[in-house]
Amino acid sequence: MLNVESLQHRLREFAAERGWEPYQNPKNLAMALVVEAAELVEIFQWLTPGQAARIAQDDPARHEHLGEEIADVLFYLLSIADRCGVDVTTALERKLALNAVKYPAGATSAKKS
Repeated sequence: MLNVESLQHRLREFAAERGWEPYQNPKNLAMALVVEAAELVEIFQWLTPGQAARIAQDDPARHEHLGEEIADVLFYLLSIADRCGVDVTTALERKLALNAVKYPAGATSAKKS
């Protein structure tokens, strides 16, 4: 199970041990998040939807790289939340509740946010 607070603590320690705190402000972290998200998207670039769905079976090295990029995105996302005092679990629960109202079950819209 993912323990957000524990991960954020570990990320703070990791950054502190390397003297990165001055650079890890919300603006810089958000920019880094976008870069990492682009690297995540790049893994799927030019794949068909079927190829993307079978990435674990068809290309173990690419699948491992996918996990690394997902971890990078999560690293920056959790760091932004930590620096800005956002409780990720509370924010996620609130957003799920808002989306349940906005997109009721059985509705035909495929949009998700």
